[in-house]
Amino acid sequence: MCGIAGLWLSGQSDASGLGDAVSRMNAALHHRGPDGGDVWVDSDNGLALGQRRLAIIDLSDAGKQPMHSANGRYVMVYNGEIYNAPELREKLAAANINVAWRGHSDTEVILECIAHWGVRDTIKRLIGMFAIALWDKEAKKLTLVRDRLGIKPLYWSRYEGNIGFASEVKALLAGGAISREVNQAGLEAYLRFGYVPSGLSIYAHAKMLKPGHILEVTSHDQATETAYWSVEDAVLNGQKHAWSGDDQSAIDALEDLLRDAVQRRMVADVPLGAFLSGGIDSSTIVALMQSVSDRPVKTFSVGFEDEAFNEAAFAGEVARHLKTDHTELYVTPKDALDLVPKLSETYDEPFFDSSAIPTYLISALTRKEVTVALSGDGGDETFGGYTRYLWAKQLSAAAGSIPFGASLVSRGLTMLSPEQWDNLVGLVPGKLSTSAIGDKIHKAAPLLAIRDDLDRYHALLSLFDSDKLLGSRSSRKKFRVPGEMFCRNRNLDYVSSMQIMDTMMYMVDDVLTKVDRASMANSLEVRVPFIDHRVIEFGWRLPARLKMNGSTGKYALRQILYKYVPREMIDRPKTGFGVPLAQWLRGPLREWMGDLLANDALYQDFGLDRRQIEKLQNEHMSGKRNWGHQLWTISMLSDWQKRWLA
Repeated sequence: MCGIAGLWLSGQSDASGLGDAVSRMNAALHHRGPDGGDVWVDSDNGLALGQRRLAIIDLSDAGKQPMHSANGRYVMVYNGEIYNAPELREKLAAANINVAWRGHSDTEVILECIAHWGVRDTIKRLIGMFAIALWDKEAKKLTLVRDRLGIKPLYWSRYEGNIGFASEVKALLAGGAISREVNQAGLEAYLRFGYVPSGLSIYAHAKMLKPGHILEVTSHDQATETAYWSVEDAVLNGQKHAWSGDDQSAIDALEDLLRDAVQRRMVADVPLGAFLSGGIDSSTIVALMQSVSDRPVKTFSVGFEDEAFNEAAFAGEVARHLKTDHTELYVTPKDALDLVPKLSETYDEPFFDSSAIPTYLISALTRKEVTVALSGDGGDETFGGYTRYLWAKQLSAAAGSIPFGASLVSRGLTMLSPEQWDNLVGLVPGKLSTSAIGDKIHKAAPLLAIRDDLDRYHALLSLFDSDKLLGSRSSRKKFRVPGEMFCRNRNLDYVSSMQIMDTMMYMVDDVLTKVDRASMANSLEVRVPFIDHRVIEFGWRLPARLKMNGSTGKYALRQILYKYVPREMIDRPKTGFGVPLAQWLRGPLREWMGDLLANDALYQDFGLDRRQIEKLQNEHMSGKRNWGHQLWTISMLSDWQKRWLA
C-alpha cells in the first residue's frame, strides 16, 4: 500500500527539474506511505516514477519501489495489495519460468508476471486492489491500470504536452502536472451527486482513470483507454450462469467464497484488525475473520452521544458475542467538528459525504494499534441493502397506481407546508405518526411526477438541479450515469438496475473514495472483502430473492450471519454511518457555514445562484425544511475553493 506519482515530459519540456518535480509529488503523498519513498528518473526519455511506501508485505528493502523487472525491461510503481500473489508465483514455476526472486513482495510478483505473460494477461489473474504505473523501456510506453471495482484511486493528466499521474490530485498540483482551472463537467457532477465521478476530475486537465480500465500512453498525443473488466459483463455472465441449485446451497457457496475473500485479506506482516459497526456487513466480515483466527480479532468502533447516530452499543454486543479484542471510542461533537476544517485538505476534490467524519475518526483510532483493517463496505450494493432501494420500489408502485394524475397528486401533496403535514399526521396515533413526515412528503412528492423509473432514481439521488443552480453557465452536455444505458437495454428488475448503477458510480466515487482518503490520511490500509471481484460476480448469479426478499435486504448475508450472531442482535433498523448534520448546521457549525456561504468568490468563480442558496439556508435555519445535505454540499465546495483555488 502506498502512494504513486510520475511525470513523462514531452520533448519540448526542460527535464532538468524532473526529479525535483516528482519528489514534490511524492512529498504530497507522504501520508499514504510514511515508511519510505524514492524516485527513479530516466533523463533520456524525460520520465520519472515516484512512490511513497506503507510497508505491509515484505518489510525489507526487497519490497521497495520503483522496482525493476529481473530482465531489466520494466519499471513499476504500484499501490495496493494482491491477495493471490503466492499462487501466481507457483503458476510461474509450473510454467517452467524460473525467477530469481529477491523477496516475497506482491510488487515483485506482478512485475515478473508482466515480464512473462504481458500486462493484460497478468491483470486478469490478479485478485486484489491495485493502481499500477508501468514503464516499458523497450517499447517506450507508459501503462496505467486501475483495479476492477475502483478500490484504489489513480488520476492522470495531460497538460502542456506532458503526461502525469498520481494517487491523489494534490500530487499533480504539487508537480505542476495540471493547472488549477476548473472542469465545468466535474463541477456540475459534484453539484448533482456530491462527488466527482470517475472519468472526470474537478480540474480541467486531470481525470480519474475508470475502474477496470487500462490506459496505454505510447506518445504524448496518443493515449488509449480500454476496459479489461466491467460490471455489465459480470451481470451478463451472472444471468448466463444463474445459480441452478436450491437457496441453501447458494447461501453455503456464498459463505465459502466470503470466507476465502476474508482469509486472503488477513495475510500481512504487520498488525491487523477490523472496523465493526454492529451492522450486517461489518459483523459478517468480523464473524468470518474470527472463525478462521486462533486469537481474538482486534475490532474498532466509534460512538456518538446522539443515540440516533450511535452504533457503538450494537458493535459492543456483537464484539462480546464473537469474543473479539474490542476497542471503542466515544467522541463528543467537538471531536468531530474539529475535523471539519481538515476535510478539504484530506479530500482534495470537493466531497460532500459527511460520514467522512466518523470514517476519519475510526481510521485514526484503528491506526493506533494496527496498520491494516478489514471493512464491510460493498455489501449494500451487491446484496441489496440500501433502504432507498425499497423506497424507490414503493415510489414506482405509487406512481404507477396513478398513471394519469401523478403530477396533480404531486402538486397537491406540496400544497400543505411540512409543518402542516407534521401537525396533521401528529394527530394520528401509533406508527403512522412519523418524525419529520412533512419534510419527507415534500421530498417525495416531485418524484411521483417522474414517469421513468431510472429518471426517478437519479432524481432521488440528486442534490441539485445544476441547470437551475448554474443558470447560463450550465453546460448542455450532461454527465451520463455509468450503467444507465445498459440497464435500459436489458430486461432487469428495478432493484437490480439500481444496484448496477450504484456499484459503478456511488460505491466507487463516494464510498470507496471516502474510505481511501480517510484511512490513508492516517496511514492505514483498509481491505474490503465484499469488493472482491469474485464476490461481485457470484452475487450476480444469485436469484433476486436472496438479495432483497420482500422488504428485507441482504437476505443471503443475514442467513450467513445468523450462524454466528443471534438474530435479535442484527434484526433492527439500518442506522447508517452518519452524523447529525442538520442539527450541527443549525448549531455549532452555523457560523462556519454562514462564512462559507457568504464567500463572494463562490458565486463569482462558479456562477451559482446566490438567491437559491440563501433561500435554502433561510428555510433550513428556521426549521421549515431539512436542507442539510444541500447546504453541506455548497459549504464543502466553498471550503475547497478557499483551500485549493484561492
